[in-house]
Amino acid sequence: MSLRVALVAGEASGDTLGAGLIEALRAKHSDIECFGVAGPKMQAAGCEAIESIDALSVMGIAEVLKEVPRLLKLRKRLVREIADRKPDVVVGIDAPDFNIGLEKRLRQRGIKTVHYVSPSVWAWRQGRIKGIKQAVDGMLCLLPFEAKFYQQAGVPVRFVGHHLADAMPMQPDRAGARAALGIDADANVLALLPGSRGGEVSQLGPRFAAAAALLQKRLPNLRFVAPMANAKVDALFAQHARDAGVEVQRVDGQAATVLAASDAVLITSGTATLEALLSKRPMVVAYATNAFTAWLLLDAGLLKTDHVSLPNLLSADPATPELLQDVATPEMLASAAHLLLTRPAYAQRQTNQYADIHKQLARGASQGAADAVLAIAEGRPI
Repeated sequence: MSLRVALVAGEASGDTLGAGLIEALRAKHSDIECFGVAGPKMQAAGCEAIESIDALSVMGIAEVLKEVPRLLKLRKRLVREIADRKPDVVVGIDAPDFNIGLEKRLRQRGIKTVHYVSPSVWAWRQGRIKGIKQAVDGMLCLLPFEAKFYQQAGVPVRFVGHHLADAMPMQPDRAGARAALGIDADANVLALLPGSRGGEVSQLGPRFAAAAALLQKRLPNLRFVAPMANAKVDALFAQHARDAGVEVQRVDGQAATVLAASDAVLITSGTATLEALLSKRPMVVAYATNAFTAWLLLDAGLLKTDHVSLPNLLSADPATPELLQDVATPEMLASAAHLLLTRPAYAQRQTNQYADIHKQLARGASQGAADAVLAIAEGRPI
């Protein structure tokens, strides 16, 4: 019996997840038709693109607000076109603000729906769970604590693991990474990851650069390497380093290589902390935002978790330093990083936790997601 699957992905990360899912579905089902909103990887895996993934790749609050009319029109068209083709199941991949509404409308038309990658309802705006419950027949989570939240809310859920954990080796090749970056094998290296967006780098870039300058005085042989997400971030952070009077080797992308080459990491809270964790690199996590957003999250109680970084959220015994807002001073950042660079036992506590978490997350995410999608399409529990 043939299987028809509609997929709607947003962003490059969704394209990667969608391609892995399609390949796993094809390995489990001989006759399958896939169509939807797809990027180049999904199309290469055999997904017919009725719309480009670029249509959903909108970043920033101002940009999203400007695009709302177009996105609403697009969602209305996709609901009609997908429903007309009568798929056995629809899989929305990430892009929750767009996909949850799409899934709800399609489910109301009797089509089974799956959402792949949980939005952060466990951390903030927990009321969204009511809408999600109406929208999906199943939620596929990348992280274990997410699944517990959905179970408590009565939403069918499966923890499938994280594709990055499947892809990354348990022990990164430090020597190879250092050779690729032109760094001596015996050098002492601190990776600096001030963020991938201009707002993040504007907040934390000067503090990271000033912390590096302080560390340089205490550890004269210390080297600093920073992977830059794009040209805008590179220009911003280059100026911050010049202002602080510190030399930083800036690299175009290659975050995985920089992390593998490092001894420790100073990093902005976000998804990059997961990559640092999977690289088994001890880290200091920092975060700072504008005063109003910080008040909403920290003082007004919008944030519902005790920690902000994924390493701590994934650990039963959090050991990763988190320096937030006014606490994230150059002096505090430098002191925390200095401990990691000079106290091996202190750093080892983190890396031991990270190895355990890696094993927990590496469980064949694409294969698990495919099993769950097939179960929902066939009316079985996931």
